[in-house]
Amino acid sequence: MIRAYARVKQAAALANARLGLLPRAWARAIVWAANRVAEGAVPDAAVLDAFQAGAGTPIHMNVNEVIANVANERLGGRRGRWVPIHPNNHVNLAQSSNDVTPTAIRLMALELLPALHGELRELERALARLARRERAVVKVGRTHLQDAVPITYGQVFAGWAEAIRAADGALRTTEAELRVVGLGGTAVGTGLTAHPRFRVLVIRELSRITGLRLRPAPSTVTATWSLRPLVACSGALRGLAVDLGKICFDLRLLASGPGAGLGELILPEVEPGSSIMPGKVNPSVAEAVQMVCFQVSGNDHAIALAAGAGELELNVMTPLVATNLAESLELLTRATRLLRTRCIAGLRVDRARVRDLLARSHAEATALSPYLGYDMTAEVVKQAQARSTTIPDVVLAHGLMAPAALARLLTPRALTGPRATDRALRRRVQVSPAYQAFRATFLR
Repeated sequence: MIRAYARVKQAAALANARLGLLPRAWARAIVWAANRVAEGAVPDAAVLDAFQAGAGTPIHMNVNEVIANVANERLGGRRGRWVPIHPNNHVNLAQSSNDVTPTAIRLMALELLPALHGELRELERALARLARRERAVVKVGRTHLQDAVPITYGQVFAGWAEAIRAADGALRTTEAELRVVGLGGTAVGTGLTAHPRFRVLVIRELSRITGLRLRPAPSTVTATWSLRPLVACSGALRGLAVDLGKICFDLRLLASGPGAGLGELILPEVEPGSSIMPGKVNPSVAEAVQMVCFQVSGNDHAIALAAGAGELELNVMTPLVATNLAESLELLTRATRLLRTRCIAGLRVDRARVRDLLARSHAEATALSPYLGYDMTAEVVKQAQARSTTIPDVVLAHGLMAPAALARLLTPRALTGPRATDRALRRRVQVSPAYQAFRATFLR
């Protein structure tokens, strides 16, 4: 945020100098001083907490005063004298906290987003590599935490990769709105105290300084009080957090055990899992990332409340929006990197465990429904469960289907994608004496 404020001050000084409103020597001093602040070369430049008086006025004036002091020292003046450069009259010329602060928040978000985009791309690629590696591993699908139709781990990991890609895309969509700024609107968006050409010039200079393609807001009045673009960015972060948190929960559940849980995944060990139980290993990275996701969701809720708390011509809650948005961006960037490097990169599938659970489930029964019908298939499942045997054993015991046809239908890989019903086989099954006898016995 401090760097973003400083960049606005540089652009404003250059624009005002071009308009003949600020001596060029003073403008050069302001630009130099603001650059020092932006680069972190001025120790303790910001002395205020993120939670402060509304609209960012305190931190904005903090920056104005620091830049004025540094510029005056460069020109031979003394700190605190405001000669020749005054923080309000010159550093803040044609500006207000009410148009500078929302602009600075946008610049801050646009600066932090590329790092998150990079981490999301790397996580998506890591998951895609996992999907390719495990594309032939068929597992029990689960819905309502109960056995469902089979699915491959390749499909699972590919689905996770697509969720990350889509979340990244949603974030990129919000960037277009973040590049629209209301700078030049001053106090209430009317542009009072600013030169008529200042708005276009300052945004042009700010675009050049930051390397961002910024555009003037269609309505500076709206841009002064509406924080909707920032809400949209935070909402996209929350959407990412929701899917990322779900993936982390799945990792924990699929790795549960190892003896008394699902135990299908083996996560890298990163720390002892218990202060009392020797040898216990917890899914620590997934737990940490899930907590980050909850924090981001909480930040988003606070941002939405703050954005809706604006009144009349101004929203005074911008400091809260700034600090929460920055925290969400930085937390998700670090958490995504942590998940990729310390969990996904070393994740293994226990294929023997996966095969064992698949063999003990009755998930493949759904593939028989087009041939036996829903009710008769349900009876087959019930008998398999009651006898602790398999679906094929029950079907073959009652002579409902030929062994070759049954084996073809229940091939694990054939159970994990769309497949047209063999109508000729269905007719043969349903007119067979065994089918009619089974139906008469169990479906009276």
